[in-house]
Amino acid sequence: MSKISEKTLIDLELATVLKLVSEFCISDLGKTETLKITPFETLQKLQPELQQVNEYLSSFINDNKIPNHYFDDTQKEIHLLNIENSYLEPASFLKIRNNVNTISELLKFFKKFKIYYPTLFNSSLEIEYQKQLVLNIDNKITSYGEVSEKASAVLKQIRNDINSVRSKIGGSFTKALSKYSSAGYLDEIRESVIDNQRVLAVTAMHRRKIKGSLVGSSKTGSIVYIAPEATLQFSRELQNLMYEEHQEIIRILKELTNSLREYTPNLIAYQNYLTKLDVIASKAKYAHKINGHLPKITQEKKVYFKNAYHPILLVENNKQQLKTIPQTLTLNKQQQIIVISGPNAGGKSIALKTIGLLQVMLQSGLLIPVDERSETFFFEKVLTDIGDNQSIENQLSTYSYRLKNMRNFLRKCNSNTLFLIDEFGTGSDPELGGALAEIFLEEFYTKGAFGIITTHYANLKVLASELENVSNANMRFDEKTLEPLYQLFIGQAGSSFTFEVAQKNGIPFSLINKAKKRVDGEKVRLDKTISKLQIERNKLQKNSETLAKEKSRALKKTDSLNEKQQKIQEKLESFQELYDSNQKMLSYGRKTNELLNKYFQTNNKKQLTSDFINWVLVEKTKHLKKNPPKPTTKVQKKQLKIKKQQVEKKLKTIETEVLVEVVKVREIKKIEAKKIAKQKADYTFEIKDKVRIIGSNSCGTIDKIEKKNVFINYGNFTTKTTLNKLELVESAK
Repeated sequence: MSKISEKTLIDLELATVLKLVSEFCISDLGKTETLKITPFETLQKLQPELQQVNEYLSSFINDNKIPNHYFDDTQKEIHLLNIENSYLEPASFLKIRNNVNTISELLKFFKKFKIYYPTLFNSSLEIEYQKQLVLNIDNKITSYGEVSEKASAVLKQIRNDINSVRSKIGGSFTKALSKYSSAGYLDEIRESVIDNQRVLAVTAMHRRKIKGSLVGSSKTGSIVYIAPEATLQFSRELQNLMYEEHQEIIRILKELTNSLREYTPNLIAYQNYLTKLDVIASKAKYAHKINGHLPKITQEKKVYFKNAYHPILLVENNKQQLKTIPQTLTLNKQQQIIVISGPNAGGKSIALKTIGLLQVMLQSGLLIPVDERSETFFFEKVLTDIGDNQSIENQLSTYSYRLKNMRNFLRKCNSNTLFLIDEFGTGSDPELGGALAEIFLEEFYTKGAFGIITTHYANLKVLASELENVSNANMRFDEKTLEPLYQLFIGQAGSSFTFEVAQKNGIPFSLINKAKKRVDGEKVRLDKTISKLQIERNKLQKNSETLAKEKSRALKKTDSLNEKQQKIQEKLESFQELYDSNQKMLSYGRKTNELLNKYFQTNNKKQLTSDFINWVLVEKTKHLKKNPPKPTTKVQKKQLKIKKQQVEKKLKTIETEVLVEVVKVREIKKIEAKKIAKQKADYTFEIKDKVRIIGSNSCGTIDKIEKKNVFINYGNFTTKTTLNKLELVESAK
């Protein structure tokens, strides 16, 4: 039995939430169980329930969705199994078989994906799958809900006989129909069906000529319906067989029912498990709708609800496409009680109910619409005093009822209690009732209870500022329009804006001034001061929020610029490395080219080898200066020596390869030179050929050829030379 009273659940409207949750159930049993939900007694019982709901919720966003777990209500069947000599109908066996098959699929699924659904898997371990139960049913009942002819040899024989007799009935009737039709005794319709039996439609004047049993007539009496005598004999035989079939079916059903009686506890367990899973699924679907999360339940006594929504208000506003303002609230040892003040219709009661309802929902195994980083504590008791609760039957006024409720609070309240009181101290003289409310507040504070109070009493606001771990709070208002912003601000008491709201609603200014004169001057000044402070605090809050947003944007820009700068620096370093590498390769190329040209001129291999080795040694020395080797041990020195020998060996190999390549290049050049010389010797220069004098860069065209002499036109001038001094640039052909 939950320690949270029925009155608290009514005050916080948990039943409304449960009704919304029940709409997601797929079975009537699930709906009934959902509407019966109450808060759990202990945290040990609550945590597995919350984990199961959270795991089911996660199945909506991963690829391993939980199989369909629709089931039939088998309460009636289970009840009949407990009655001796009773038997189930074929349809009932189908219900049982379907439920058992569903259980089998779920058990296999949770076993396969136990890593994703550990709590649901552990819950499924309590269920024992009885395969024999399904086999027993499948052997006797078909998937169409009929007793199978394989159920017994007797039934099979009876049904074969029935089919044979029906065939005979059809044959005899057809014979009689043909006989009397040709005799002209039948009406135009020839035949009809009465009581599932084919009969002859005989004209009234010929009824005595037909042998058989009269079973009816038409409204006019012109037609009489007669069952042929031969058909009647077979029909009586059919009725006997049908009776025997029915008795055999009852015998089989009783036998099958008796075989299932030993599995009654399993069937009860299956029904309960599927009902429980339906409830968990409906909780998860509701959580998905309201964006519910599982906050951390701490051992330390504290409540931190970030961006908390009232679930009922959230659903209604979503329907009307209205924005819902979330609340963020903290209760801990440093802020044990919060006293919310301010004008009516500002959202004080909604803020109070939001925290209370979310706490009760969570302790009932429901996920709640808060930020996933929220935290809370498991309270043994949640006490509420919301609404006027006048009782005509018990002759209790609002104040009398509230005093009686306070008596219960004082008796039940302890350090593991969360209390919620709306309009604390109202219903009596403000001064006297306010003084009594102060004493109650101090008593709750002394007992270490956590709570939220809404009030208009100035003395309670003052007391809240005096007590160490009690905080004032107010619902923010727009200081210009006096419209509520529905945002809870903790740290300052709120003004009731009594005269300002009256003026806004059209009350004459003269009447408002008269009212002000009747109120104690100090109280007016206090309320005015609170109003000014609240307005100033709202402005500061807006400025703080604006500055915080600007700071956040600046930090984002700074991070973005730093990231870009880092990328640019990395690119510059990469380009520098590439440039240095390219320069080095160009330097090596130039040096190699220089050595090769020198070799081509001198044709001295030893000199080429000596110059190449000296160059390599110089480059190696430069490299060692830039990257000096670290001090080495004896082992490392030995390894270095071996590496040195390997390098020298490689150098010799490279030298040999270079010499071979040089020889190859030289041979290739000789061959090319011979080819060119041959081409020149074989080529006959013609007029308009583009040529060049060997050793010159200027090109011209041949104007005239006289034996071995040739005249070349360079555009501005013409020169004369011999054919053997020319080289072809482009043929005129």
